[in-house]
Amino acid sequence: MASYSSSLLKTTKYKKMKNLKTIFFVLTLSFVVQVNAQQDPHFSLYKYNMNVITPAYAGTNGSLEALFAVRSQWVGIDDGPETFNFNVNSPLGKNVGVGLSVVSDNVFVLSETHVYADFSYKIKVAEELDLYAGVKAGGTFLDVDLDQTGIQDDPLFTENISNFNPNVGVGFYLKAPQYYVTLSAPALLQNDRFEKDGIAPAEASDDIALFLGGGYDFVVSRSLDNTFKLRPSILARAVSGSPVSVDFSASGMYNDRIELGANYRLDESVTFFLTFGFIESVLNFGYAYEYTTSDVGTFNNGTHEIVLKLKLK
Repeated sequence: MASYSSSLLKTTKYKKMKNLKTIFFVLTLSFVVQVNAQQDPHFSLYKYNMNVITPAYAGTNGSLEALFAVRSQWVGIDDGPETFNFNVNSPLGKNVGVGLSVVSDNVFVLSETHVYADFSYKIKVAEELDLYAGVKAGGTFLDVDLDQTGIQDDPLFTENISNFNPNVGVGFYLKAPQYYVTLSAPALLQNDRFEKDGIAPAEASDDIALFLGGGYDFVVSRSLDNTFKLRPSILARAVSGSPVSVDFSASGMYNDRIELGANYRLDESVTFFLTFGFIESVLNFGYAYEYTTSDVGTFNNGTHEIVLKLKLK
C-alpha cells in the first residue's frame, strides 16, 4: 500500500511538472507576443552595462574595457530566464570610440542572441564637459525550439523557428567629472520577432525603446588617503504600449574601489548590490540580488547577477 501511494505520488508530481512546463511555455509565448523590446537591457548593475543602453558610451573612459556578466532570473524555477552579456569598448584615436556587445537571452524553448557594434564621436562642449554621439548596428538571432516542449500532434508546435532581425540604434552621452546624462534608442527598426500561421497565429514586433538617465557623484569626505562618495542615479525606459520603467539607485563608494548600494525599479523590484575593485581597480567584481515586489515574486527566489569588468589604461 505504501509502495502504491509512493508511485501514485510520483506520477501525480510528474503530471504536475509536465503541466507546469506547458503552462510555463504558454506564458513564455505570451511574453514573446506582448513584449516589444528587441534588446532589453534591464540589468540590476546597469551602470556597468552602459554599452547595451547607448552606443555613445564606447570609449568614454579613455581606456579599453571588457565586461562579462551573468544574470539568472526566477531562481528556483526550471528553465527560468538567463542572460549572458559580453561587451568590449575602447577609444580609437582622439575623438572616436568603438565597441562590441553580445547579449544572449535564454528562457525555456526561446533563445535570443543580440550582436551589435558601436561607434561614438566626442564633441568638446567645455573644458571638463564632453558630449558623445553614437550609433549602433547589428541584429538579433531568434530561435524557438518547440521540440523541447514534448508536445506532439499539435499544429502550433510542429515547426521550429529560426530567424535574424537586423537593427540600428542611436545615443547621446554627456559626461563631466562628477556627473553623466544619457539619452538613447538602442533599436530603431520595428522587426517581427515571432510569427506563426495556423490554428493559433501569433506575432510580435519590436517597438522603439527610449532610455533617459543620469547620475551624480557627491564627494562627502576627502583626505590624503580616503575618499567617500554618494552616487545617486536614475534610468527611465519607455516603450509604446507599456508602462514606463524607472530605476532609482543610490550607493556609497569608498576610495573608488568598494561600492555598496540599492536599486528600486518602480512597482517591480528591489535590488542590493556590492562591487569591488582589485589591482588598483583594473579588475572589478560586482554582485547584485534582485527581489521582485510584484506578484511574480511569490513564485521564485529572486534574481542573481554577477559582473566581471576589466579596465586597461
